[in-house]
Amino acid sequence: MDAFVIQGGARLRGRVRVNGSKNACLPLMAAALMTDDPVVLTDVPDLRDTRNMASLLESLGCGVQFDGEHHRATLRVKDEGQSLAHYDIVRTMRASVCVLGPLLAKRGVAKVSMPGGCNIGDRPVDLHMRGLRLLGAKIRLEEGYMVAEAPAGGRLHGARVFLGGPYGSTVLGTCNVMSAAALADGTTVIESAACEPEVADLAKMLNAMGANITGAGTPRMTIEGVKNLHSVEHQVIADRIEAGTYIMAAAITNGDVVLDNCPIDALTALIDRLAQVGLEIQPADEDAKSVASDDMRQSIRVGSYRRLNPVHVVTQPHPGFPTDLQAQIMALLCLADGNSLITDKIFPDRFMHVPELSRMGASLIRNGPSVMVSGVRELIGAPVMASDLRASAGLVLAGLVARGTTTVNRVYHIDRGYEKMEVQLQQLGATIQRVEGSA
Repeated sequence: MDAFVIQGGARLRGRVRVNGSKNACLPLMAAALMTDDPVVLTDVPDLRDTRNMASLLESLGCGVQFDGEHHRATLRVKDEGQSLAHYDIVRTMRASVCVLGPLLAKRGVAKVSMPGGCNIGDRPVDLHMRGLRLLGAKIRLEEGYMVAEAPAGGRLHGARVFLGGPYGSTVLGTCNVMSAAALADGTTVIESAACEPEVADLAKMLNAMGANITGAGTPRMTIEGVKNLHSVEHQVIADRIEAGTYIMAAAITNGDVVLDNCPIDALTALIDRLAQVGLEIQPADEDAKSVASDDMRQSIRVGSYRRLNPVHVVTQPHPGFPTDLQAQIMALLCLADGNSLITDKIFPDRFMHVPELSRMGASLIRNGPSVMVSGVRELIGAPVMASDLRASAGLVLAGLVARGTTTVNRVYHIDRGYEKMEVQLQQLGATIQRVEGSA
């Protein structure tokens, strides 16, 4: 298994472009199952997860031509005879469950393995099944698989669906129910729908394919079912989590970095907290490759003061602070001048990075869903173990600023969600290398 070896201490400087969003791309790819026509996606990140999703779709009879160099994927259904999403593929990533709604809506049947992915806490799929049942689906669990069948006649029907859960709304559940409702008979209203920009991006593409969806990005969505969807070419939104990670990489190294293709409009909660920490985030210079009319594709310059202030961070559903940036801001606050408190209300057990940061000299005390972070003067390089995708990113950030050498093992987690992270950081001046690891 590969590892990153990092020599800490380099200030990051330069320019980097934010890639397309992993979390948006996977449901977009799954939506190709809903039409017989080709679906073309641009700005597709070349990641383990997108490659795994391509393999899953191919097993379901959808051909995928993936051009990683140009970040372009062409998908077209060739055979509708397969509706089984095998465990061997689904276990590699939780987002595989987003084929459930498209398969059910288009083919009338779906057999999808219970999903896998990062070990970050309990993420039940009961809301997915409840929503699809309200659309008329018959769903049962069978040997680790969700088996869903459309009602007699083969078409789902519109309904009122509530998708609120104990930790907020469900992003993938909203994508599944929205996709299924797009081809259902009648009107569906989703209450407590996820408001994340990835959900809105899926709705945008489905509408371009002929769907009739309103209210995407708000807690109440309305879907008027249509009979067929058609071909589309769609550009994936920029990855707000990758953008936030590189913003904090600049901050933790006291760097000066320009981010192009930055979805600034989706990062309000992060920028609010970082402003309190002491970061300066401004529009980039005039020659930046910025699309001034699109706040989801801006160019920004990130700088920071040498003194970092402590803050209180609480993760919440969008537009609140993202749980996927919790580990990264924890690494940053390890060097703040004072005590910070981080509470994760989405995944209260998502703290596998805490003992690893402690190995590097961080002063952290966990109490249930919260961690008290007492700032220290410096972090010390050490061998650490990546446990999940975003925890891995937090450890890399800590390694960038730690004194000495940090080895981050099991970076296959990082490869699931960051395209060639070490190359991006090298371009900004970091001393980081990928090596074959033993762990």
